[in-house]
Amino acid sequence: MRPIDDAVCTASSFSAAEREAVYHAIMTRRDVRSQFLPDSLPDDLVMRLLTAAHHAPSVGFMQPWNFILVKSGEVRARVRDAFAKANEEAAQMFTRERQEKYRSLKLEGIVEAPLGICVTCDPSRSGSVVLGRTHNPRMDSYSTVCAVQNLWLAARAEGVGIGWVSIFREGDLKEILGIPDHIEVVAWLCAGFVDRLYDEPELAVKGWRHRMPLDELIFHDGWGQIKT
Repeated sequence: MRPIDDAVCTASSFSAAEREAVYHAIMTRRDVRSQFLPDSLPDDLVMRLLTAAHHAPSVGFMQPWNFILVKSGEVRARVRDAFAKANEEAAQMFTRERQEKYRSLKLEGIVEAPLGICVTCDPSRSGSVVLGRTHNPRMDSYSTVCAVQNLWLAARAEGVGIGWVSIFREGDLKEILGIPDHIEVVAWLCAGFVDRLYDEPELAVKGWRHRMPLDELIFHDGWGQIKT
């Protein structure tokens, strides 16, 4: 273990240009479904994205994530079929009017994107008692979601589109990819170069939902208490 005094460095804000770049990546990140180019992602670029993901915060520094890289067209076709089955089940959950709108939306690019990334969470990685997870057993999953967000923002900076597909039965993905029972599937990410992006979230552009005003979501010193 390093001496504490040797393990800290000076903290300072970013330059204006660096700060703007961070916020630009956040504000222009999009869930990509249909703008993927067929070009393969270079291995060194993929490793940069995974390195960004691997530097996400994690409870107890347990680093519960794994990343399954899927380039095989055959495997991605099986995953797309699993999505299609679950997607039809999902459509049936909406009212008739919303079903029609739902079915008009393109919700995945599993086959179009040249790379699929299955992000998983291993709750057993640090044993049964984990610093910071003692009273909230979901903290390992939340940590893995932070890794997804890191990857997503790094991808935006690299000109790589990412689409998060969540409409699956987890057991179907586990069977296709040989994932052990105790491992949680957190995300299937479609990844590929893009040359166009929506200037707003696609679901807003297509009228499914719109961004809520931030002021309506902020409380002060307790639930429901607004600033006076």
